[in-house]
Order: sequence, then structure tokens, then C-alpha cells
Amino acid sequence: MWGSIVSEWASLILRWLHVVAAIAWIGSSFYFIALDLSLKPDKDLPNGVQGEAWQVHGGGFYRIMKYLVAPSQMPDELTWFKWEAYTTWLSGFALMVVVYYLEADLFLVDKSILDLTPLQAGLFSFGSLALAWLLYEVACRTGLAQRELAFAIGGYLFLVALTYAFTHVLSGRGAFNQIGALIGTIMVANVFTLIIPNQKKIVAALIAGQAPDPKLGKTSKERSVHNNYLTLPVVVLMISNHYPLLYATRFNWIIVAIILALGPVIRHFFNERHAGRKSPWWVWGVAAAGMIAIGLLSAAGPREVKAAALATPPTLANVEEIVMSRCSMCHAAEPVWAGIVTAPKGIVLDSTGHIQRNMRLIARVAAWSSAMPPGNITEMTGEERATLAAFITQSDR
Repeated sequence: MWGSIVSEWASLILRWLHVVAAIAWIGSSFYFIALDLSLKPDKDLPNGVQGEAWQVHGGGFYRIMKYLVAPSQMPDELTWFKWEAYTTWLSGFALMVVVYYLEADLFLVDKSILDLTPLQAGLFSFGSLALAWLLYEVACRTGLAQRELAFAIGGYLFLVALTYAFTHVLSGRGAFNQIGALIGTIMVANVFTLIIPNQKKIVAALIAGQAPDPKLGKTSKERSVHNNYLTLPVVVLMISNHYPLLYATRFNWIIVAIILALGPVIRHFFNERHAGRKSPWWVWGVAAAGMIAIGLLSAAGPREVKAAALATPPTLANVEEIVMSRCSMCHAAEPVWAGIVTAPKGIVLDSTGHIQRNMRLIARVAAWSSAMPPGNITEMTGEERATLAAFITQSDR
């Protein structure tokens, strides 16, 4: 009992911290990209200033200037933007350990996809995070990132290929979390390994009375732009565990591929507007088409549902037998599954009345998707999922 209580509270506190830190990081990132794009040159600006912007907020006016490399003299005080990013990753990784690594048999492994032990799944997850970041770093430091279009297309195909691999090794929920964590790791590593170190080199040069290397600011800006275009996809992937029709359906990896394309396209719209250029309204047509495609793909159902195997129309008795044998050991007034002390989310499925009351939810998580049982730990079959889907369909007629 106490293990479950500690795990639940740790998950809540870490998730709270993770969300708050991510809001701070994403907010400051979006703000500075918008600010950078909206700067206007003026003849009265000090030497070395790229442009300025006048803004109003909180009842006051702000005049903001950006030096192309650095001011000629080190200011007395600097505000650094780094701990928002670091806290987001540290809290996110701790949350990943608590939820996905310590409970890998429920949330990271799906034995119907690949029969992994929790240790194997955890090592695969952590190893792929490190390897993907190293490959990205090599690509950037060898100059491939200088060819923006080719780098963007190659990076996109790389992430889609990883997603396909993850969905064929881990559970759907674990795969979505893994690709989101991987992108988030790359983004934070950009801040930790390059953006902040380069900024410190510029500060050190100013203190020493030397002219900072312009390349330091240029490469930092390059990584910052990468982060800007990756932000929207990573946010969707991080909240996807609440939406089983995304991660636990047949074409989940294609859904991720669409999300990875739509996020940068939408950011392009806002970046163009912030830069004062003509708004690319076509973006919203592409976004709408992508969302429609995701909706259609999410309706395809889980893998290996054998609807043709149903010889006769299913009955409520058939549904009750499936739910009682595959779900009620956890979803009961007094759960009998080890480590479960209360029915998850308060959903009880240990009687005919409770099953009928929650029939649409059962269909969403166990028939139209394979989100439940988590990790298919009770080994619900494709025929059983088809039975549930067929029963709810005929009940709606």
C-alpha cells in the first residue's frame, strides 16, 4: 500500500514541477524567438546593436535592444535563461523513471509487441536517448546543419524511423513517450552543451577585454531555432498518454509522423508573422488536413483485431466474461492485482451494472485501441477486442 502511495505522490509532484518548468522554458523560448524576429534597425542605435523593439506589458513600456555579438563592455548584471530548460529535463527524466522504468511491465512493455523484461526495456529506452542525441550532435558539429532544408528533411525522416522502431519494440504509450523524451533531450542538450557554454565564452572574452567570436552567437542561434521548431511536436507527444486513440491504435507511428510535420509548419506561420513578413495562411489548410488524417487513422483500431472471427453477434454475457477475466482484477472495489490498492481512476468493472455504465470507456481503451490492459498484461486477445467493439457498435444502432 505504501509503495503505491509514495509512487502516486512522486508522480504528481514531479509532473507538477515538470509542467511548470516546461511552461517557463517554452514561454521564454517563444518570446525570444518572436523578439529576435521583430527587431527593427534604427540609425540612432548604439554601435553593434542589430535592432530594437518597443513593447508594452503590465502597465509599462520596455525598450529592448539586441547586440549582434555582444556589447563593447560587460554589463554589471546579466539574467541567464537556463534553469527553466534544465529543470524541465531533470523533472521529466525523474518522472520517466517513476512511471515508465519502475512500472515498465505496465507502461513501457507490451508483450504482444515484443516480449521484453523491464530491465531490457529500460536499457533500450535510455540507450536510444543517448544514441539519438549523439547522432544529432555529430550531424550539427560536422556542418550538416548548415544545409537547412536537407538537414530538416533528414532529421524528420530520422525521427519517423525511430518512431516506427519504438512502436515495434515498446508499448504504444511507451513509444510516444520515448520519442517525446528523445526530442526533449536533444533540445535541453542544445542549451546545456552549446548555447550556454557559447554565451559563457562571450562573457569571458568581454571580461578579458577581447572581441568575442561572432561564430559563437551564430551557432547558438542555429540550435535555438532547432528547439523552436521542435517544441510543438514534443508538447503533443508528452500529453499523448491521455489519449489512447493516438498511441494505442494500428497506425500510431504514422500519427506521430504527421504530428512531427504539423508542429514545425505551424511554428513557421508565427515566425513569419513575428518577422513582419506576409502571413502564410496556407499553413492552416495543411494543419486541418493533417488533423483530419490523424482522426481517420485513429479510427483504424488496434493491431490484429480479428473481427471476421466472430461467428455470431456478441452478447452482454460475452462482454462481461471478457471484462471480468481481463480487467476486473484491478478495476474492482477491492483489487486483487499486486500493488493496486484502489481501482485506477476510480473505475470499477466488477459487476454488470458497472460494466454497462462504463461501456463506452471500455470500448475506447480496449476495443477501438489497445491501451488497456496496460502493456496487455492480462493478454487480451484480438478476438476479445473485436467482440467488445462489435457489441458497442450494435448497441449504438
